[in-house]
Formats: sequence, C-alpha cells, structure tokens
Amino acid sequence: MTSTTRLTAVYPGTFDPMTLGHEDLMRRASRLFERLIVAVAAGHHKRTMFTIAERLEIAKEAAKPYPNIEVIPFRGLLRDFVVDNGGKVVVRGLRAVSDFEYEFQMAGMNRQLMPHVETLFLTPSDQFQFVSGTFVREIATLGGDVSKFVSPFVLERLNGRVASSA
Repeated sequence: MTSTTRLTAVYPGTFDPMTLGHEDLMRRASRLFERLIVAVAAGHHKRTMFTIAERLEIAKEAAKPYPNIEVIPFRGLLRDFVVDNGGKVVVRGLRAVSDFEYEFQMAGMNRQLMPHVETLFLTPSDQFQFVSGTFVREIATLGGDVSKFVSPFVLERLNGRVASSA
C-alpha cells in the first residue's frame, strides 16, 4: 500500500440497536483503514425495533468522533453496495465460536461474489464479547438494565421505544 492508496472498508449490519460492541469494532476498524463505511442494512430479513432512519441517526452519533467513518444505508446485496462504494474489505465481528460458522460461510459466499474483496474478522474487546443487539433488545423489552451495553444516547432511545410500546 502506498501513501496514495485510500483503502475503504465496509462494516455492514442492522445495528438494531448499536451496542458498545459495535462501537468498539467501529473504533478499532477506523484505525486500520483510511475510510470506513458503516453500512446500515434496511433489515429486509429481520424485523427491527428501530426504523432505518433511527438506526442511521444512532450510527452517525456513534461515528462522530471518527472523521474517516461514513454512515450509509443500504438494501439489497452487500456485494453491490461494497462494489459501488469502492470497498476492498468487509469487516465483520466475531463474538464467539458460534458466530464463526455462519460468518465463515458468508465470507466464502462473498468471496465468490466479490473475488477482489477481503473479509476481515475482528473480535470485540473482552467486555463486549457477549453483547448482541438481540440480547440488548430482549433485556430492555423485559425491563432490564442495558446501560452497560449501549451508549447513553442509545439507552435513551431504547427506553423511549420500550415505554411507548408498553
């Protein structure tokens, strides 16, 4: 890589909600690449708690400290988004061995669709290895305290959403 190379990575996900684990991976990936795109998926395959507009706002708030991070929505094939945005790397998080099989299969499929794009797996920092958006949503919905797992601005939105659906 030369100083004229601008390596773009894409960190895709539904981010529903954005957890401290997601933020940890964003921070760490932003140090590895000149440009990191946080690609917020419309969630066509999942029923989300937050709308795409809300998840974009949350992701943009989380990305504020990092000038090389862009937050962009996407729908459809990740392949099309990565290619259209000049991505050379897809960043994925692995929390546990149970994530590996699915992520490994997805990386293999992406390699077939995008042979010139690499997948980079990052593990979260120790304190976030068990945090998932699914767990956070479930705990919050059942009235539990999720303040250790999300930023204050996410907690406020989560509490508001839970209160409005009660």
